Amino acid sequence: MSGGSRTRWIAHKQGPLLGLIVAMFVIYLLQEIAGSGWYARFMAVPGAIAGSWHHVLAGSASAADYRELGTLLSCALLHGSMEHVLYNMLYLWIFAALAADLLGQRWMLLIFVVSAVSGSVCHTLCNASGFIPLLGASGAVMGFEGAYLGLATRWRLPDPQVWPMTRAIPPGQLAALAVCGVLMDYVSLMSHAGGGIAYGAHLGGFAAGLFLTALAAPKPQAATAR
Repeated sequence: MSGGSRTRWIAHKQGPLLGLIVAMFVIYLLQEIAGSGWYARFMAVPGAIAGSWHHVLAGSASAADYRELGTLLSCALLHGSMEHVLYNMLYLWIFAALAADLLGQRWMLLIFVVSAVSGSVCHTLCNASGFIPLLGASGAVMGFEGAYLGLATRWRLPDPQVWPMTRAIPPGQLAALAVCGVLMDYVSLMSHAGGGIAYGAHLGGFAAGLFLTALAAPKPQAATAR
């Protein structure tokens, strides 16, 4: 495949994903230009979300409460540093590209949204009385790792090759990488490790992606029965 043909093929197969990644870099640039006063309202604050949820259950929720609940998703579009966004987008590219290739663009976007929200919810449950803001796409990234593992448990998947990687990688290696990552997050969460990392969001996103594809995803065309 020529360079031009490969570029068109990537744009066709991964257009929405590339658009999502570019959008997050643009949003981070706006964060740097406009400062925290612009984006603070889009970060997820566990204590504030818990309070708004109680208002919903009590039937006394206001528009402000629903806006607060909306930060469960919007926080996934924000990042705290250039290193933060670069690493998240690297792993998002690898695993979300695999999901798009196996399941299509709609499923890729569905996994992103469900995993991002689930990660934020899990973080909130683990820190319901806390008021340290959450931001970052890590929950969604872990969701794609869980989604790949969910697919790998149901079907024999083809050896994936994600550009710019030059060789195909056995599915078992990628699945093992996902398992190792979530085990490290679990151990860190149980040991109450800090460091500004939202381990609860990682675990919530991973579980959402895993169960979504293990229970509901259609069979990829290139997969075979186990």
